[in-house]
Amino acid sequence: MKYAIFLVVFMTLWLGGCTLLGQQKPTTSTDQGVKPTDSKSTSENKIPSNKLNLSNQQLKKIPEYVFKQTNLEELDVANNQLTGAIQAEIRHLQNLKVLKANNNNMTGVPAEIGQLQNLEILDLSNNELTGLPYELGNLKKIKILNISGNNYSTLDLNIIKEKLPTSVEIIL
Repeated sequence: MKYAIFLVVFMTLWLGGCTLLGQQKPTTSTDQGVKPTDSKSTSENKIPSNKLNLSNQQLKKIPEYVFKQTNLEELDVANNQLTGAIQAEIRHLQNLKVLKANNNNMTGVPAEIGQLQNLEILDLSNNELTGLPYELGNLKKIKILNISGNNYSTLDLNIIKEKLPTSVEIIL
């Protein structure tokens, strides 16, 4: 009788996809390319893994796991509470084409942003920037640079503009 009960339990678990042999790694919403705050697992909440939207989440800094996602092409950290400057690890996101960091409380921009050779759109508008790193001039593929709503040095901007492509649209 015990064998029959064991067999029924085992077959139920096995047919239900469970295993008694080991534990599977739990998947997180970030493993699935979904915003970390999403609790639903429907396909409509999944976003391509090359885009990450962390806007409107009251972040004070960008989570460290973001800088390990080297396949990212778009990163949106707008409308948070970011202070200081974005971490220097931003340099690891070499495939990044779009960085939206507008509407935060940032006071600086890391020089490492100048290492993002594929960056096309950089939105730093409506922060508290007082200086701009000259390395922004290294962004040879940049198409749009939005720095409106900041109190940056025009001297810094003029030096950067000399190195940028003439086709770049700078929104002041």
